[in-house]
Amino acid sequence: MDEELIDEGDIPRSRYTRLPGKGFFYPDSLDDERAERRAKETIEGSEAVVIADGDADGLACAAMIREAYDAALDPADFEAAIAARLGDGERNDEEPDEGAGDDEASADADTDDPTEDAHTQSPVGLVAAGPYSIDTSLERVFAYADDDVDLFVCDLCPDDYEWIAEPLEALAESTASIRWFDHHQWDESTAAAVRDLGVDLVVGESDEECTADVALRSLDHDFDDRWAELATVTRDHDLWLKEDPRSDDLADYSYWAGSEEYTTIVGAYGADLPETVREYVTDRRVEKEARIDAAVDRAVTHEIGEWTIAVTYGRCSQNEVAEALRERGADGAVIVKPAGSASIRGSEGFQHAHEVAGKVNGGGHPQAAGCKPDIYDDMLDYAHHWTTEGQACKRVILAAFEAVAEEVAEAAAADESDSDGDE
Repeated sequence: MDEELIDEGDIPRSRYTRLPGKGFFYPDSLDDERAERRAKETIEGSEAVVIADGDADGLACAAMIREAYDAALDPADFEAAIAARLGDGERNDEEPDEGAGDDEASADADTDDPTEDAHTQSPVGLVAAGPYSIDTSLERVFAYADDDVDLFVCDLCPDDYEWIAEPLEALAESTASIRWFDHHQWDESTAAAVRDLGVDLVVGESDEECTADVALRSLDHDFDDRWAELATVTRDHDLWLKEDPRSDDLADYSYWAGSEEYTTIVGAYGADLPETVREYVTDRRVEKEARIDAAVDRAVTHEIGEWTIAVTYGRCSQNEVAEALRERGADGAVIVKPAGSASIRGSEGFQHAHEVAGKVNGGGHPQAAGCKPDIYDDMLDYAHHWTTEGQACKRVILAAFEAVAEEVAEAAAADESDSDGDE
């Protein structure tokens, strides 16, 4: 492929935000080979291994675990690399597909990190993952970890037990311990099956704690106050409380930085990022805000049941777009991504995002979920997706909203009937 076709340098934003980032056009086989190689380098010889979601919450847990093992990396090299990126005006064009199964691309964001061997330096290896690559990550730990390694899994929730059963059961026999920290909503049978293996599974209340809170109270270590502050600020964004402006800095930085870089920097500085990092985040936000504006301008609202649902398309930051659409009166928002996935966001008036996502190959929380409808058979389907701004994807998701609206209405009618019968 002619690289100029996907080079954004001379392409208007109105056009390139309708297309996936360059990583989408990178063959999965080559990406898988690189991910496998890096996992092997990371895991081999490690005293402990952390499999964590590659967002601010999961990586905060990784930083805490490294602190507990006295295994944090020196931030100096990373800070120098950040300053160099800032000076070069570098812009990472990749947009992770949240909750949609494209996890290797989103988790392995270290591609241009000049500290190329950082992932091999800590005795606590870090494997960044996503909800749909938990099984692959577990398999890699089993393949490359020494016997009696300590394994941690953070901020990840499997949809069901069966697809992680084989590697997790094997690891339960070979590891010294497995501890799993999370705050998502677990199916009771899945949680019971995991615990039956001897896994120390600690699940916090999803509307009260982030996983960093869970890790902080679960790890047997005397953490100083900055770690509690890091958990609090991480929770502020992860639960969308929006009370501390530093939480946006953490979320944005984790999105743009590699997993090793973010873990090292917050491990050293906590929630108060150093000046170089703040400058970098501020610089990157110029592009971010422009993409948000473009997505908001493309939004179309639909009345479904008692809800007003805004639907848009584009490569953008889904949480901020959803917030802007809520401010315009939407109860829920759908952000369809060029890579084929979609983020579904709710509000106090709409807390069924996970139910909608569950009908189209996804899942999540009542007010935050992700999905990737199984509608893409070949590149012509993707071409249609890009040129119609996700028309087919929007259609199946709106149908899911309608189905959930019917279920909610039926449940409300049944409750009313039961109530009348009790009188």
